[in-house]
Order: sequence, then structure tokens, then C-alpha cells
Amino acid sequence: MRHFGHIAPQVRKRLFHREPQLFSADSPPRLLAAALGATLYSPATRPRLADDVLKQAARGVVSMVLCLEDSIDDGEVSGAEENLVRQFTDLLARSERDGAEPPLLFIRVRTPEQITDLTRRLGPAVALLSGFVLPKFTEERGVPFLEAVTAAEAASGRRLFAMPVLESPELLHLETRTETLAGISRTVDKYRDRVLALRLGVTDFCSAYGLRRPADLTAYDVQIVASVIADVVNRLGRADGTGFTVTGPVWEYFRHQERMFKPQLRRSPFLEEDAEPLRAALIEHDLDGLLREIALDRANGLLGKTCIHPSHVLPVHALSVVSHEEYSDARDILSPERDGGGVLRSAYTNKMNEVKPHRAWAERTLQRAEAFGVAQEDVGFVELLTAGLPA
Repeated sequence: MRHFGHIAPQVRKRLFHREPQLFSADSPPRLLAAALGATLYSPATRPRLADDVLKQAARGVVSMVLCLEDSIDDGEVSGAEENLVRQFTDLLARSERDGAEPPLLFIRVRTPEQITDLTRRLGPAVALLSGFVLPKFTEERGVPFLEAVTAAEAASGRRLFAMPVLESPELLHLETRTETLAGISRTVDKYRDRVLALRLGVTDFCSAYGLRRPADLTAYDVQIVASVIADVVNRLGRADGTGFTVTGPVWEYFRHQERMFKPQLRRSPFLEEDAEPLRAALIEHDLDGLLREIALDRANGLLGKTCIHPSHVLPVHALSVVSHEEYSDARDILSPERDGGGVLRSAYTNKMNEVKPHRAWAERTLQRAEAFGVAQEDVGFVELLTAGLPA
């Protein structure tokens, strides 16, 4: 699979200076963590889940979470587990018969016991499973989950990753945050080879204070949430080799809401591409707020995003593509003759590139370029959005 693999090769050639790299569930963890992109969540109760998975893969989704936790009723868990086993078995049969390639698939569980039980029940279909999403992760609650993932991998012979969700009240509350973060850090560091990425449960953060951000505000406008994101990145997202990929929070909206503030999308990029109807559609479905939040995710050190609606996937991926200007700067900063440091004017002659301070940014930019590609010099996010829309 690859990002933008659902669009025609000749279109990709026109859009990309360097196309996104091919990857699979067996690719190196560093590439998979960067390539998660918009991770689409789906309740595990859906009766045509296998169809849904393949349909979304054909539309550009490369990672999905099939949820047994908050998205389903407590009384539905047993039936949802049975449905998951059936749907995975169906997916395996279709993969072997038709060559259908599902995205990276993860299961969000409620208890550690579900991990070993489901891995056993999946049988041969475990070959389609990439790992588990671990809810309300702290040191105390997280260790049993990670031990279960390790045991499931040993029993199945299948490499399995974990994606802890940071969403507990202990992480939000000021008096317990520092020690909770320290405990999480100790735990994920101990199981570093097992942890693919850390996910943020901002809806749970808001819930602890009876809050819900409206569609015209981002997670970063809710200060109590923004402070937690900052602290998580500070402790767990460092670029010194000790950090992890931290993914962006969910955007809850996908239908028009009454507006208090002006739309957040400038007209000019859309007018240049004769795409004013696309701008109107994005605003109508409140996706201008999503675009702003994705930009703020990137500025705050997050990569990828939890998504609950298919319409959110393409904006996340389009804004994850490395621009030609970013790529040019990153290559210049990392060129061998610059090992000693120094300052140079960018090839676009519009900024200073200071080699030592910007090195970590450049390394992360080239890592993102592997997963999402590098746009042609004259291609912006509007053209990437337009090209990726269903015909």
C-alpha cells in the first residue's frame, strides 16, 4: 500500500516530485509510525465490516481501528467480538481469492484478556492484524496490556504493535500529571519495540471538565487540553531518540453546525485552482476547522490523526504531504558538507536555515516525505485535496 495509491499513476506523477513510498504491515516500525496518517475508527459491531474496510482502503485509508471500547454499548461486547472474528475471516478469504489488500488493522480492546483471547480466536486471520489500541493508558493499567500484546505475539507468531491512548483523568489533573507522565514514559520506554505510536484522547480530556469544543474552535483553543498536549509532547515526543510518534486528536464534526465565527479558509488558494466549490463544501461540513487543527497538530509536534468519519481522511493526508520548499530546506540542512553547522539562505530565498537547530526538524521532514511523498514545486494542498476526491 501507499498514500495516494488510490489515484491514477499518471496523476500521482503530475502531483509528486517524489511519490509516497510503498509499505506493508511488515515494514520497519519507523516507517509505519510515520505512515499511519488518518487512522479511521469504526465500531466492531458493523454487520458489513469487511466490506467497509475494503471500501475505505480503495478510497485511500491506510490504517483503521476496529473498536470494542467506547464506540459500542457495554452489552454489545460479546457480539462485537464474534463479529470481528467473522469479518477478519472474510477479509482473509477475499484477500487470498481476489488479492484485496486491507489497510493496517488494529483492534481497540477494553481489557488485557481480550488481546490474547481474540488473537487465539482469529486463527489464520491474525495475519491481517497489526496490533491493538490500549485505552486509558497509565503505568499501572498499561503494563498488563503490553504484557498481553507480547504474549499474543509469541502465541501467534505474528508481529503485533500497541498504540496506547493517553486519555485518563490522572494525566489531565494538574496534581497527578507529572507523575502520571513519568510512569507512562517508564512503561513505553520498557516496551519501546512494541509501541508504534501514542494516541491522544482529547474527548475524554474534555469530559473530565464537562467540556466539548465547538466546530469553530480547535483542541488548541481549549487551554486545559492544549496544556496536556504540550506536556505529552514535552515528555514523550522529543526528537532526541527517546520520543515516540504522537498522533493528533479526533475531530468530532462532519455535518454543518451553526457558526459564530467566520470561515477559516482563505479564498485565494482555491481560486488559483478553480476549486471554489471545494472550499464551499469544506466550509459547509465544518472541515475548515479540521484543516486548521491539522496545521496546529503539525506545529505542535503531532503526526497523523484519529478520525471518525471518512471525509476527514483526505484532508489529513493532503496536509501531511511534504511541500517542495520543505523538502528543499531539509535536504540542504542535512547535506554532508553541512555537518559542522552554520547558517545558509534557503533555496527559496525566503528564510534562514540554521543547520544545527533545524537538523531534527529536517530529519523528521524527510521521514514524513517517505510516507507521504513530496509535492511538485507548483502543487499545493488544494490540488492534492481535489485529486484525491472520489471520481
